[in-house]
Amino acid sequence: MNNRTRIVNDPADLVPLLQVFKSDSHKRVFSSLLNGWKTENELEEILQEEIYNSLEMLKKIGLIESKWRMPEPGHTPQIEYHTCYSKLRADFQCSISDMSDLIRIAITDDEGLRNVADAMECEVKNGNCSVQNLSRTLNQSPTFLRGIAKRSQHLVVKGHRFELSKR
Repeated sequence: MNNRTRIVNDPADLVPLLQVFKSDSHKRVFSSLLNGWKTENELEEILQEEIYNSLEMLKKIGLIESKWRMPEPGHTPQIEYHTCYSKLRADFQCSISDMSDLIRIAITDDEGLRNVADAMECEVKNGNCSVQNLSRTLNQSPTFLRGIAKRSQHLVVKGHRFELSKR
């Protein structure tokens, strides 16, 4: 078992963590990978479910690592996965209002959040990439916008700027 600790300095980094672990499927995949390196096929055999989406989410937020497993002669190499962290340390301070926004962002599938994310993407495409400028333009707190970006498949937070995802 890995004993590394994930340090969270930005409250918006909790959004993808809460989003991943609200899913029983993602949690089961993560728990299985705590015990050692496993391939996608081995995980599917153990869990008896499709695990591709869980692996993608866990990779996106940096909770798992991968490496190539050397096969027996004549077989194809496979990628195997393992957890990067077994502990979490949160070291930040934010207002209760910001924390409530971040929790809401993480646990809801609200259409209003999609509208804000779409507006953010449009602004970033037009060159308005600064967190502070977007905060003024969209009349939302910087923490709220960072949380939306952490949840989005299309936006990436880079310091005090937003960028479009290369995916």
